[in-house]
Amino acid sequence: MDKEDLYLQGMELFAEDDLDGAIRTLEQAVEQDEKYGDALHALAMCHYHKKDYVKAVQWGKRLAEAEPDNPLAYTSLSMFYNAQGLIAKAEEMGAKAGAQGPPPESD
Repeated sequence: MDKEDLYLQGMELFAEDDLDGAIRTLEQAVEQDEKYGDALHALAMCHYHKKDYVKAVQWGKRLAEAEPDNPLAYTSLSMFYNAQGLIAKAEEMGAKAGAQGPPPESD
């Protein structure tokens, strides 16, 4: 399966609330392309929904490194830090998101 098929399968598992299955599948997509932004963001969100905020931040940082101009990366990181009670860090990421402008339009 290619990375897009793995991503779609991972999103189906996420929608079915099979977060562990989604994580395993999305990680396979990232193995094929370590800068695959959609899969990186989905992995971060899976961990966020599992309330594993440390891993959510780790994947969020990978997204920000892969797509430094994507405001969604910083918005998500702000949300993850906020969930940990790290308000100053959350505000910092929120400001970075605003500095990036609107999110890119998807094709």
